[in-house]
Amino acid sequence: MKQLAILFVVLAFSFKSFGQELKGRILNTFNEPLENAYVVNTVSNAHTHTSENGTFTIEKTSINNLLQVSILGFEKKSFIVKQQDLNNGIVIILETKVFLLEELVLRKEINALQTISRVDLQVNPVNNSQEILRKVPGLFLGQHAGGGKAEQIFLRGFDIDHGTDITLSVDGMPINMVSHAHGQGYSDLHFIIPETIQKIDFGKGPYYVNQGDFNTAGYVDFSTKTSINKNLISVGYGDFNSARTVAMFNLLENSKNDDAYVAVEYIETDGPFESPQNFNRLNVFAKYNTFLNENDRLTFTASHFTSSWDASGQIPEREVRNGNITRFGAIDDTEGGYTSRTNFNVQLNKTLSDESVFKANVFYSKYDFELFSNFTFFLEDAVNGDQIRQFEDRAIFGMNAQIINTKKYGSVEAKYTKGFGLRYDLIEDNQLSHTKNRNELLNRIQFGDVKQTNLYAFFNSEFEIGKFKISPAIRVDYFKFLYNDNLNTSYETLSKTKAIVNPKLNFLYAQNDNLQWFLKSGIGFHSNDARVILQQNADKILPRAYGVDFGNIWKPTKKLVLNTAAWYLLSEEEFVYVGDAGIIEPSGKSERFGLDLGLRYQISDNIFFDTDATVTKARSLENIVGENYIPLAPNFTMAGGLSFSNLGNFSGGFRYRYLGDRPANEDNSIVAKGYFVNDFNINYKMKDITFGVSVENIFNVAWNETQFATESRLQNETNSVEEIHFTPGTPLFAKATISYQF
Repeated sequence: MKQLAILFVVLAFSFKSFGQELKGRILNTFNEPLENAYVVNTVSNAHTHTSENGTFTIEKTSINNLLQVSILGFEKKSFIVKQQDLNNGIVIILETKVFLLEELVLRKEINALQTISRVDLQVNPVNNSQEILRKVPGLFLGQHAGGGKAEQIFLRGFDIDHGTDITLSVDGMPINMVSHAHGQGYSDLHFIIPETIQKIDFGKGPYYVNQGDFNTAGYVDFSTKTSINKNLISVGYGDFNSARTVAMFNLLENSKNDDAYVAVEYIETDGPFESPQNFNRLNVFAKYNTFLNENDRLTFTASHFTSSWDASGQIPEREVRNGNITRFGAIDDTEGGYTSRTNFNVQLNKTLSDESVFKANVFYSKYDFELFSNFTFFLEDAVNGDQIRQFEDRAIFGMNAQIINTKKYGSVEAKYTKGFGLRYDLIEDNQLSHTKNRNELLNRIQFGDVKQTNLYAFFNSEFEIGKFKISPAIRVDYFKFLYNDNLNTSYETLSKTKAIVNPKLNFLYAQNDNLQWFLKSGIGFHSNDARVILQQNADKILPRAYGVDFGNIWKPTKKLVLNTAAWYLLSEEEFVYVGDAGIIEPSGKSERFGLDLGLRYQISDNIFFDTDATVTKARSLENIVGENYIPLAPNFTMAGGLSFSNLGNFSGGFRYRYLGDRPANEDNSIVAKGYFVNDFNINYKMKDITFGVSVENIFNVAWNETQFATESRLQNETNSVEEIHFTPGTPLFAKATISYQF
């Protein structure tokens, strides 16, 4: 008996010393799981982080141990472990707070650059549709058609046009349009109301297995808010007859398990042009969120967007230079267009177990597009002019699903993600026509129906081994292209299929809490236009891009974070869209390499400085040296600013962006001039009312927002001229806003 008693005491002491496992779940105030929250036992020094569904298991934990829970952007929470916690588990709710960079622990952040983007979003809230994408470090935008057309995108030495080399999505629903009437990958984000954005997830390069078509230069995924804390009414008015009204209303304030809100946005402006834009846009967005039980969430989203505008178009430098028109004049002011998009999206997040999560969404979009342009004036038709009409009527059906499992093999933590999905585009009356004054049809150049299917599956794994994380992954995509040419006198369906397999391999080394190294590698692709594949018999159906990144994220002081990446990208095929000819010109292989630099410095709790720069060299591999420049590929970009919040009742910021000179043609004989533009905004909050003033281009510089080397001929000219044609950037523009929250 004495020996048994001694053994019992020893076991009890050992049990108390080494402790038990404590299981728990960490949520925000909306009962949404918080991934990568850091949990530490201050007594045993055991630590862990939460999984995709907010769960954690921490070892060596006993009664009365002190545990601390933290994640950037939330109040740190401490609690004493009780016996009932060990028996039944624990649920911890974290409150939001102001971001403090000194609380950033790189070793615990799976993707610290995403955390940096969350910081940027909080200290510099998005207040217009162009700012949405500018939240991605190193990404630049340009508008050149009256505010209604999708922006031109620049990233990592790419003139991406409207989305050929970047994958864009919102709540799991694709934004890019395949085989679009105006260009492959066309991406119009104007259906997103900026105030509804909760999170921006992004990545540069083709390293992300859950991203497919168009993921070469990078991807951006937006998540909208599942609920709102307060109702909002905001009214703004500015120069050029510009007005914007936004309203957001919480529909289920006292419901425990359900949330619902609706948002409405209306915008109109004439712009700074001599020929008014007559631009207007209406957005309606509604979201309903319900918890099926404590862990499972079902979300319904519906939205509708419509926009119409007139445009002055791109103007030739020679006409401004000789004084025939001003910078804000026009050669053909009958340009413009109309577009609309209606979306329905259903999302399900289901917890299968503490170690397993199922995520899925099903979506439908109805999309209409009509655009009138005139790039060359009277080059092709000296009598009627060269106006073209691009039109399509599209329906998109699709779904995405993935199962995420976490496992532990001794000291090795593993995470597996298995995903699959479908996208089907039904595009009717996809056409390009030669028109006059918008209402007279002179000639149909292209006219047909496209059906395009994309099926995909992927597998991603992550293994945490000590300070290392290794992530091998593979993705397979299958495409089917169908086209019926309505200009053909006989009925014929052109058809082609193609499959592609792309591997990825990424490494992460967390040297310490303040220094993280990464090596990323992978193969991505962008699809070609169905009409080009089937009518022109293109051999490059799904050209690949091969990329590698090496860099680090370093926190040398408590309030300073630096990120650096050296990268290389080889593309099998460049696509250049020639709109008036209705073709996509293949430009052969190309390579790009460069350096990304970023800095975040919190001067005080209320003052935040950030800046990002990208240096790039982009060259064609198909042409001789000296004639191998890639038109409009940026060589150097830089953007950043100073933001302040809660300085008394004031908040606001000063922002700048710089785009360097870049070649406009293959031999660099025509140069697209760079620009340096500064914006400023200030807000004053008085209880529930906020007064704001924003000023774009505060120094009123003359800058060209978009530029192209184009051959054109005016009506009074005998010979054509190739030179820069541009859309002028906004001059000094002031807007006042008043917002009321209740």
